[in-house]
Amino acid sequence: MAAGGASMQELIRRRRRAGFVGRRGELALFRQNFDIPVEDERHRFVFHVHGAAGVGKTSLVRELEHTARERGAVTACADEDANSVPETLTALCAHFARQGHPFKSLERLLATYRRMRYEAESAAPAGPGPAAPSPGSSVLAQASLAGLGLVPGVGVLAGGVDAQRLAQGADRARAALSARFGKQEDVQLVLDPVRVLTPVFVAELARLAGEAPWTVLFFDTYERTSPFLDTWLRDLITTERYGALPARVVVVLAGQRRLDPGCWADSADLVAELPLDLFTETEARQLLAAKGVVDEDVVRDVLRLSGRLPVLVSTLAQNPGDARAPGATAVDRFLKWEGDPVRRAAALACALPRHIDEDVFRAAVEEDAAGLYGWLRSLPFVSDHGGRAQYHRVVRTAMLGVQRTGSPGRWSAGHLRLAEALGARREAAGPVPARRPWSGERWRELRLEEAYHLLCARPGAALARMLRDGVDACDAGPAVARRWATTLAEAGEDADDGTLRQWGADCLAALGGEPAGVAGVLALLLSRGGLDAQGRAAAHVVRARELRHTGAHDQALTELDRAIALDPGRARAYYGRAVARCALDGPAVALPDLDRACELAPDDAYYIGYRGDMYRRLGRFEEALADLDRAILLDPGDAWAPASRGRIRHQTGRVEEALADLDRALELNRDYVWALVRRAQVRRDLADPQGALADLERAERLSAEPAWVVGERGDVLRSAGRHEEAVAEYGRALALDGTYAWALGSRALSLEALGRHEEALADYDRALELDPDYTWALTMRTRLHTELNTPHPNNPQTTPGP
Repeated sequence: MAAGGASMQELIRRRRRAGFVGRRGELALFRQNFDIPVEDERHRFVFHVHGAAGVGKTSLVRELEHTARERGAVTACADEDANSVPETLTALCAHFARQGHPFKSLERLLATYRRMRYEAESAAPAGPGPAAPSPGSSVLAQASLAGLGLVPGVGVLAGGVDAQRLAQGADRARAALSARFGKQEDVQLVLDPVRVLTPVFVAELARLAGEAPWTVLFFDTYERTSPFLDTWLRDLITTERYGALPARVVVVLAGQRRLDPGCWADSADLVAELPLDLFTETEARQLLAAKGVVDEDVVRDVLRLSGRLPVLVSTLAQNPGDARAPGATAVDRFLKWEGDPVRRAAALACALPRHIDEDVFRAAVEEDAAGLYGWLRSLPFVSDHGGRAQYHRVVRTAMLGVQRTGSPGRWSAGHLRLAEALGARREAAGPVPARRPWSGERWRELRLEEAYHLLCARPGAALARMLRDGVDACDAGPAVARRWATTLAEAGEDADDGTLRQWGADCLAALGGEPAGVAGVLALLLSRGGLDAQGRAAAHVVRARELRHTGAHDQALTELDRAIALDPGRARAYYGRAVARCALDGPAVALPDLDRACELAPDDAYYIGYRGDMYRRLGRFEEALADLDRAILLDPGDAWAPASRGRIRHQTGRVEEALADLDRALELNRDYVWALVRRAQVRRDLADPQGALADLERAERLSAEPAWVVGERGDVLRSAGRHEEAVAEYGRALALDGTYAWALGSRALSLEALGRHEEALADYDRALELDPDYTWALTMRTRLHTELNTPHPNNPQTTPGP
């Protein structure tokens, strides 16, 4: 650390900001906006910086951020490193936390989302039933069909599909996830994270509005992120779909293209456009003068050579000596600005990697340049990007072109050397899940950089492995699939290889802005990816999972049958088929496939624990406990297995052991809402209402949709004989969710205990209106009518006997 505690990066930022010139009009417009009342029509809520590469968008965004902070704003930034809305929210949270304003509720929910995404596969499916699908599930199923290519006439899986039948399957899929996570809000977090996470983000922004006069959100490199951010941001800003956004929030977008008129056409009055072009001659001269370049002949040559492109003007200003060389070009200039051959070679070599840390730098350069990393980071075209160095795109593209065409052998050797170094780092990165290695963030990042260099060095030879990697990337979710496809596209551009470029473009187009786009990528890989039998089997397994998540279990079974035919030893295919068969025909039909999965992978805690839950549903509790015992031994760090075992022990009357299991689950994951509620139920049965209420109080704070937790509080109070308080809690649950039939039935019991029989009958009536198949409520209503000797609603002319 430098004197005063400033880091090298901070000193570099200060130095560069001190030299910032130009763009005065844009800065003034942004600065003045803070003085215009938000109610004034002249106030702008969105600024859009746009222009070609090299015109200084990122530099201007950095200056706008400093300007905002000078006006007391808290700022947060996201860029192309984010590949989904949840990843964007994660990046914003990190910036808020660094400024002393952590978004704790959102951070906690994001952590839950990341965990649940990878736990979702082991959800125990609910059995089939005749109940009609909910309206919401019909909409979900039909929307998902379009993304999966299942709507007739759309995509490779087009065909006649009964959306109503799929909706019934979607309801069962929700029930399956509920068996794993607890209640509907956790399921919704997995199925539609944007809808659950964004209101929490808005609530955090509202809280921040009480702590700071302004909040400014920056989205750089927007041409990369707009496919998945455009609609979300527009709705966040212009509708109340996610809640009321504080008026003193300003959004800044920066990208190469204009905003999509199909998305933003009705928002022109909210957006201030800041188009950037080349420097004016005056601005270019100001920058050169600030760098001490004042000789008129040299200034003219720099203006000629740079074309007044800001990044080139800045680079030439560093050392303009060679700018006057006859016939000099921008590419020549980038390679000749440094007289020291060692430094010159290092600058050229470090154009090959997309991101540079000190280890990558040492792998890229010759041994005599190993100590020059700090020097490289001080160069005018090198910026700090998440703690790593990164060349400006214009400069890097020029240097890549020189190396690729000027010395193909050195080009390939440099990329292979970097691929080898990154591969070694990946292998040393630590253990990753054997079944899903792409779920490990650090492993994944290193693999993508390794793959990028292999593709650049030998495009034809490396493509097959990259396409096989695409299956695993899709398996890890749409954000990871987008990272993989972007790497493929960038390798195609940088290696000037048409095949790579086309694959990248097609896969990014298939992904679009929808999570279901991974099915489109899988279709491309299966139709023309040249995958071997194992690769095709893996793709069918992942596609089956996507189908299952929309409730299309019949289609999922077809995919899994294909996978097993291609690769009979693939345990995950049998597991997936068990899940689909359970959803369609119940756990007994699923068990043979699950047995086969456990036989093929006898040490996989995931499959064994899932089978334990199937045994529980079949009432085979001893077998269930044996499997869960083994799952806990195999993976003692998984909170789900002890929580599930605690549920069985509670069901079988082993209450003290159930409490110990749930205590263990909550030691492993203190924010496990389902386990908190289960433990509250156990504590209720142990006559510990205070402990139960404490668990439920915490669960309510953690839950995104707390109605069911509040209803459980009512149960605890009712069991303790505190019926007035119980009625109040059930009422609070119903205020949160007016369709909560279970809360109505439970409140009726407390109303009965208080002698308020007419109100109790009204609650039973309303519960049965909401859920005509609510057999318990029907039985209790009949009992109460009998006790009161009043007519039954379905036969008012008949008075039942005592």
